[in-house]
Amino acid sequence: MGYSDWVENHAMKHKKIVEKLVSQGLEKAAIIEYFDFENMKEKEIDFCPLYAKNKKCHEMESLNCYLCSCPNFRFNDEGIKKVEGKTQFSFCDIASKDGRQGIYGEKIHQDCSGCGVPHHRSYVEKNFDLDWAKIMRVCKA
Repeated sequence: MGYSDWVENHAMKHKKIVEKLVSQGLEKAAIIEYFDFENMKEKEIDFCPLYAKNKKCHEMESLNCYLCSCPNFRFNDEGIKKVEGKTQFSFCDIASKDGRQGIYGEKIHQDCSGCGVPHHRSYVEKNFDLDWAKIMRVCKA
C-alpha cells in the first residue's frame, strides 16, 4: 500500500470515530482526550494494529493518536527525487532532528520513529481540525 492509499483509508477510519464523538456532543478538548493512546487501545482497537499488542509507535509517556501521521511529513508515491541512484519517496518538512532518512534497497523513506512531534497534546491542539484529511492535505509533495 502506498502513502496515498494509507492516508485515504486512515482518513475514513478517523472520520468515523470523530463523527461518533461529535454525535455524542463532544467538543475539541474531549475529542483530543479521547484519542489518548490508553483510551484508544481499549475503545478503538481497529484504529491501529499496534493497539492489539499494547505497543506505542513512539516511546513517550503521554501519546495522543489524533494526528496519527504528521502534517510535517511529505510524500509522493511516484518518488520525489533521485539521491545517489536511489529514489526518495518521503521527507520531513521541518527536518526534525529526531527523524532520519532510511534507505531500504533502492528506496529512501522518512523514518519518523524517533520523533514524537505530532503526538503531543499541545501540537494536536494547535493543529486541530475535525477533518483529519484536511490537516494532512499538505503532505502530498
